[in-house]
Amino acid sequence: MTPPQDATPKLPKYPADIEASMVLPRQRASPASSLADLPYRRSNPSLSKLFESTTSISTSRPNSGAATPTQSTVQGSVFSPGSRLSGSGTPSSLPPGVSDEYRTLIQQAFVPCVAVLADAQTDELIRDKGLEGGLLQLLRPFGESVPGKVTIRDSNGASKSWDDFGVRFIGVDDAYPDLRVDTGGQRTSTSSIRRPRRTGGDVSQIEELVDRHLQYSEFNRQDAVPDYMNKGDAPVPQTDSTSSPFYTLYLRRLLSGLPVVPHETFSHPVAGIIAISSRNPHPIEELRRLYNRQHDGDLRFPQWVENDFLRYYVLIHDEETGDIAKSNQTFDSMKRHFGLHCHLLRLKSQQCIASDDDSVRLPTCEWMSASEELAEIQRRETADDITDPAPYFPDSDISSLRTFIRELVTQSIIPNMERSVATWNEQILSRRRGLSGRFMSLSKRWTPFGSSRTSSSSSSTISSNSNYDSLQGFYRPDAPEAIMRRLADYCFMLRDWKLALSTYDILRTDFQNDKAWRHYAGAAEMAALSALMNPQPLASTPKTRAENIDAWIEAASYSYTDRQRSAAPYYALRTLVLSFELLRLRGPAAADDAARWATRILDTHLVGPAGHALITERISACYAIRTGAGFYKLGSRRRKAALWAVLAAQNWFQQEKAVQAERALDTALALFNTRIEHTPGRGVGLATTVGKLPFDDMQRFVDSLRQHIMGLRLQNQGYTGHDDDDNDDDNENDNNNNDNDNGLDAAARRGSHHVQGAELDLRRSITKSPETEEEMEALDKSPRAKRKSLMVAGEGLGLGGVGPLSPAALAVERREGEAGGRDKVDEGFE
Repeated sequence: MTPPQDATPKLPKYPADIEASMVLPRQRASPASSLADLPYRRSNPSLSKLFESTTSISTSRPNSGAATPTQSTVQGSVFSPGSRLSGSGTPSSLPPGVSDEYRTLIQQAFVPCVAVLADAQTDELIRDKGLEGGLLQLLRPFGESVPGKVTIRDSNGASKSWDDFGVRFIGVDDAYPDLRVDTGGQRTSTSSIRRPRRTGGDVSQIEELVDRHLQYSEFNRQDAVPDYMNKGDAPVPQTDSTSSPFYTLYLRRLLSGLPVVPHETFSHPVAGIIAISSRNPHPIEELRRLYNRQHDGDLRFPQWVENDFLRYYVLIHDEETGDIAKSNQTFDSMKRHFGLHCHLLRLKSQQCIASDDDSVRLPTCEWMSASEELAEIQRRETADDITDPAPYFPDSDISSLRTFIRELVTQSIIPNMERSVATWNEQILSRRRGLSGRFMSLSKRWTPFGSSRTSSSSSSTISSNSNYDSLQGFYRPDAPEAIMRRLADYCFMLRDWKLALSTYDILRTDFQNDKAWRHYAGAAEMAALSALMNPQPLASTPKTRAENIDAWIEAASYSYTDRQRSAAPYYALRTLVLSFELLRLRGPAAADDAARWATRILDTHLVGPAGHALITERISACYAIRTGAGFYKLGSRRRKAALWAVLAAQNWFQQEKAVQAERALDTALALFNTRIEHTPGRGVGLATTVGKLPFDDMQRFVDSLRQHIMGLRLQNQGYTGHDDDDNDDDNENDNNNNDNDNGLDAAARRGSHHVQGAELDLRRSITKSPETEEEMEALDKSPRAKRKSLMVAGEGLGLGGVGPLSPAALAVERREGEAGGRDKVDEGFE
């Protein structure tokens, strides 16, 4: 699979005289060629395929177009986004430079979860086929996209069809990551060797994973020398920052493996699969035993999770050694005992290889957690076999699995969720909307006059009418508030945004009265997302005005980051990232609001260095959609977008990511209405900028930054001049004599020495002529004026910022807690 252009960008093309004799700069050992300095200790085709496939995952799957389009409205208003946000919206209907891929990604992230529990014979059968992890690992990639269109009926009875609907298969032990399930025994023991967690929520691991991908793209580019010497124009800069695969990877891993927590039910199972093999001598008894273990035994979910969900029973028939007549008899007995939610899955037990005629490679799981992908990268680095470890299955098995997934979703899960929504809406939500429900809300807000409470009770004491357990921090699953939260989450997963919004709004008030701040923040977060995901114009519903959406986002982010209210920075980051991405889709009128919430992420230091640079690029993309009106483009934010793009380039340069820095700088120059020109016959050197920037200091800064980025690229590729040792000594002396210089100046001097060394080698190899000597002398006259750092975000805190809620600080705090033997839960990354 060929990686996208952003993942493996090409080197800049320096024009040269074809008739002249060219000599390449001397190449020395570099971080890309020394095993001691490599960011990855081992590189092989299998590892390369993993990096390329992860950064090239497509996020845009076309919807069916069954959603009813909205009526035409005034363009350019945040209250009236027009028909471009309908259920069938396509990138072609969006403003220039805006794509709905992240809206589609959000839809694919919040989907129903299905717990998987299988007997030992089933796991052994799948292990014999070459796949570790049992039935769960086999089903995960197929559940991410259900084959065909899935029709869902909303609360009003209107049906919509979707092409990108999916489910998440989770393990019964995902709520307890430190425990290992033994399906053959009766107990769950602590694992001596920790397996990678399938649950996410750890921002520090996401930062580490994205940085690994960035390093791979930085040091593993193909055909570097031909691109360096080829004659031609520079690559056209991309003004649409949404095409960065690393930001897509960051957002996908942020939404992968949602933790099992009390204040939201997206990760709670809506159904459970209990599977047995035809090899089992007592199939019915084994099904009952597995059910009892999961319902009341050692595999039960935490007490805040509703345990009475749909059970789906599967009999896996071995096509090669099993008796189909006996399996059919067992399957009929299963339907008599457990109902119609049963399936007979026929698989071959023999292992398949890639050279077989009907072999199909097992699809890659796109929604794996950052911990899983980091473990897979490490495993492939240290593996002796460099071949692709992905197993191959017969085409008949793949077809059987796809049929099973579609039948499970369309005939069992979705109808069951629709019935639950209708029942809860009629029995619970409708009462809360009536007059009696409002009186009940008032009774919870005020303490009765006959109460026995004394005046010594604090103001934070919760009324006795509340169902909230403040000591343990959750509602019982049968409490009305917990049922309404499941109702709202079901509506969100079924994409009934209107009913979800109204339910979240009611819950937000109840949670605030009970002082359940984590639950209150979750309801406010999802209320804002439901309003922004709704394809209807915001002006059509008075309750979803922009003031309410801003208030919900503010309340959620504040409650998530306030340590006195049980801080959860991961959820604060999720709230702000999803909110500003959805606001950006609302058009130019919402661009300033989107950029403001994105800036909040940098101000609160919720991300690390890689996330800091990526969010800075997104701020530039938010301002870039404000193109202005009329001939003079009044109201445009192009210069502000260009400034943030320059800041992103500086961030990437400080992290020694020259490829990403050059890409961000090219975006900034395009927004400044300037371009980079390479004129043949001008000698070999740096590109020249055509067009003048608004300020002279900015012009000098951009020119210097571009020169040092080029030097960093040469340094990463291992090119240097003959006077490299002298340059290194001079560089060391400069650093000792200028301790007060900022980071850019120090790195700039290092990069300029490599550029000048490469130019010296090339200059010595070219035929001496008066014109050539004049041009070469001009290259040495680079301005050394004092440069000021433009890093305004996170000033004084280092790259990315290190605040009390930053991933680095929380990771250190967690490690100190583990070293001291304290058994506590890291509230930052639930």
